[in-house]
Amino acid sequence: MCVTCGCSENTAVTLTHSHQLPDGTTLTHTHETNLLESAQHHAQVHGHTITLEAEILGKNNLIAAQNRTEFISQNILALNLMSSPGAGKTTLLTRTITDLKSQLNFNVIEGDQETFRDADKIRETGCDVVQINTGKGCHLEAKMVQQGYQQLPAPMNSILMIENVGNLVCPALFDLGEKAKVAILSVTEGEDKPLKYPHLFRASDVMILTKIDLLPYLNFDLEFCLNAARQVNSQIKIFQVSALTGVGLNDWYDWLKTKAK
Repeated sequence: MCVTCGCSENTAVTLTHSHQLPDGTTLTHTHETNLLESAQHHAQVHGHTITLEAEILGKNNLIAAQNRTEFISQNILALNLMSSPGAGKTTLLTRTITDLKSQLNFNVIEGDQETFRDADKIRETGCDVVQINTGKGCHLEAKMVQQGYQQLPAPMNSILMIENVGNLVCPALFDLGEKAKVAILSVTEGEDKPLKYPHLFRASDVMILTKIDLLPYLNFDLEFCLNAARQVNSQIKIFQVSALTGVGLNDWYDWLKTKAK
């Protein structure tokens, strides 16, 4: 778990969000917070790793429950987007927002270890976004999402896209209060990822297989990948898409529209 993988060593978390002033100027604010300082101290002094893991997940789940209650009360569809780095989360997200922003209201919480690059790309679509930089942290936690959500002007009856830090392990362990977890896998990563990282695909409601326009140029066994995903999660909903060409996106969009009602 994350207490032992090292991602808790740096407790500083940075949240960045922007406001549009009446004169058109964009004003950006940055806030820093410490989420795991006391937990880290407990681990270093007492060494009760297993107990600490349970305490961290227990505290996280309580805040996740608060998030979920808030999202339900506001009819906000919160989705936790998880993948390895480079799978195409941000590209898929910006294409989705661009294509559907006239029909659906989107807000984004963007998680990365460093830089504002992905948040800047999302902001170019006209969507409100809060950037959370986790430093050494390899995943988002419910408290981070709660703080990020409080920075957003998220209206009722909207969609909150939570783009998690690129990682196929830790993000699946932490409930953020989302309605559904979405695993994003690209064909460039290999067809065996659902079997090698089963917890993430088992925890996910949806798998989006991206970059399928590249299939003719890759040695990728599509049927093996689909069967592997269903082997670890027989209920998983699978979409095959290309954010570049648009193939398969309508099925993904229809699912979003149905869930957002």
